[in-house]
Amino acid sequence: MPRNPRYDALFAPVRIGPKTAPNRFFQVPHASGMTNAAPHVRAAFRAMKAEGGWGVVCTGACSVDPSSDDSPFPFASMWDQADIRSHALMTDAVHAHGALAGVELWHGGAAAVNRTSRVAPLSPSGVPWMATHVGFMSSGRPRIMDAADIRDLIRWHAEAAVRAEEAGFDILYVYAGMGYLPYQFLLADYNHRTDAYGGSVRNRVRLTEELIDAVREATHGRCAVALRMSMQELRARPSEAAASEAHEVIGHLKDAPDLFDVKMDYSSFDCAASRYTPEGSHEPVVDFMKSVTDKPVVGVGRFTSPDTMASMIRRGVLDLIGGARPSIADPFLPAKINEGREDEIRECIGCNLCISSWHDGVWVRCTQNPTAGEEWRRGWHPEVVTRDARGQVLVVGSGPAGLEAALTLARRGYDVAVAERSDDFGGRLLWETKLPGLRQWFRVADYRLGRLRQMANVSLHAQSAMTADDVMAFGADHVVIATGARWTAKLFGANELPTEALVSPRIYTPDDIAAGVLIEGPVAVFDFDNYYLGSAIAEELAGRGLATTYITTAGAAQAWGFMTNEQPLVHQAFLKAGIACRTLEMVTDFDGNTLQIQQIFTGEPREIAARSLVIVGVRQGGSTLHAALEHADLKAACIKSLALTGDANAPGAIVHAVYQGHKTARELGLARADILVRRDAPFAPRDFILPQRAEAAE
Repeated sequence: MPRNPRYDALFAPVRIGPKTAPNRFFQVPHASGMTNAAPHVRAAFRAMKAEGGWGVVCTGACSVDPSSDDSPFPFASMWDQADIRSHALMTDAVHAHGALAGVELWHGGAAAVNRTSRVAPLSPSGVPWMATHVGFMSSGRPRIMDAADIRDLIRWHAEAAVRAEEAGFDILYVYAGMGYLPYQFLLADYNHRTDAYGGSVRNRVRLTEELIDAVREATHGRCAVALRMSMQELRARPSEAAASEAHEVIGHLKDAPDLFDVKMDYSSFDCAASRYTPEGSHEPVVDFMKSVTDKPVVGVGRFTSPDTMASMIRRGVLDLIGGARPSIADPFLPAKINEGREDEIRECIGCNLCISSWHDGVWVRCTQNPTAGEEWRRGWHPEVVTRDARGQVLVVGSGPAGLEAALTLARRGYDVAVAERSDDFGGRLLWETKLPGLRQWFRVADYRLGRLRQMANVSLHAQSAMTADDVMAFGADHVVIATGARWTAKLFGANELPTEALVSPRIYTPDDIAAGVLIEGPVAVFDFDNYYLGSAIAEELAGRGLATTYITTAGAAQAWGFMTNEQPLVHQAFLKAGIACRTLEMVTDFDGNTLQIQQIFTGEPREIAARSLVIVGVRQGGSTLHAALEHADLKAACIKSLALTGDANAPGAIVHAVYQGHKTARELGLARADILVRRDAPFAPRDFILPQRAEAAE
């Protein structure tokens, strides 16, 4: 199918210094959890995007020196020959598909507390980052950089640039954003210096300018040099010389880099969850760039709509469409637009499970794309599934796991029947996505149903509850049970374990909300699941006009939402909705009028008035249908295999259900010996001492 002409602007090449990007799709640097310890995994993950049509594919942040050590969070490095070899796998793989490869040279300064290297952190003026989340907290504080430290920082960037070019990178980034060291020089909050690098905006820009020059000179102009900057704080600050400090900073740097990459300062805004933030949310902050510089500009905004992307180019807001989350959800997004298949795009839902992967210190995960991170280890391709199977599969249940299993099984060549007891398909998504802010999450079902309904070897059957006898009589060769999980009314107890279910009038679970039960106010929502559902239910009930109190065992509302950048926005939403928030408390009893509460550390008893209690705590997996079939004579019914998958197998977030469904489908009918699982390993030269540390070691 030919490309729609209105998207032609997205496929025009653009010059970036000495390099030319083949189109406007630019996978910006983003964390993947794939460090130099997993070079083959990282190379395959990035190469998949190049194969899918992204014209520029960047790796994530690479430390230029051990004084920039982000452990225990996963980070890459550009320190030595082993690192060069590791990164060369990625650049070779990206170049094989005609894309440019970029690298983000990074020094964290006061934000990198060097837990492993134990090098004293660096800072322009000794100002520490006083993190409010325990994962980032440290008792160590940075030291003030002297002139020699500044010279070292510039040298480290130059040396890293030489290694990066040797590794095959085309675009080399200087990273002056997200609270990292060059940014700390730009922002007056961090920079209290009185020398040539502090004071006026012109002086504060000086280090960034010198880093750009050093990187370019080190590679003799052969590589393009990009500058990545956070604009949120600078745009909000007045300037006597320009419309804002952002305007003034860009004015000083307008000709320095070959490319500007602009973003926000804080993760909750830079990579904002779709619950609270629409597509293209960065535009009001970065829209001035093209009025100040003639250099190409790339920016992000969870772009999923081709029309929005083309509009950004046509209106002169951006020259290149940056993608991190959308490139994970669908590495083939550009190819699908180019081939007139935009209806097949696997759209990012903005759940930010990919971001939680970095916080967890693991390879990237994606709710929409279960193959992310498994391209090399398991040999999974997001668009290609080997047609290696024949026969019929019955999938019982059409939630995220059932739909993903059905789609992958059909792609393998099976004839697939999906039986769903409800009136419609989607499982938990049918009602969860009706809660405030979660509508975009239904893309998980929309994408899969759209593909399934076009496949001749798939039949979908709603209002089709199945008994064990029904399954036995169906005539399928294989049966996959994906009937989901149920919420319980269990409470939170000693040792952070669930207790028995609380029995009392007007006690509800999320399943009752889904069933449409009417709730009396005032209502309390007791959340010790600590992900999105408890807070979303609280917002829903408050939106109905009910006086709502949210209670959690954790120290903040939706505590795990810190991992997905949602936590600050949840608290803001609670304030706006008038939801009372009580933390570090657990419910101990409820009589239908009074709620008994206990402080989790001291045991201090408390009570509040309530007419209803919603408990969002523990989900129970398992399937009575699966249990019955396990005891049936499957051989007599010619059923070769029986599988339990998704929440019915092990309850979790939607990302876990989709992954389980995909894995079940990939492995169905295969012998254990035929299931590929590779183990990656780093390159590590023995007895290698970093040059800049050799003198100290002697």
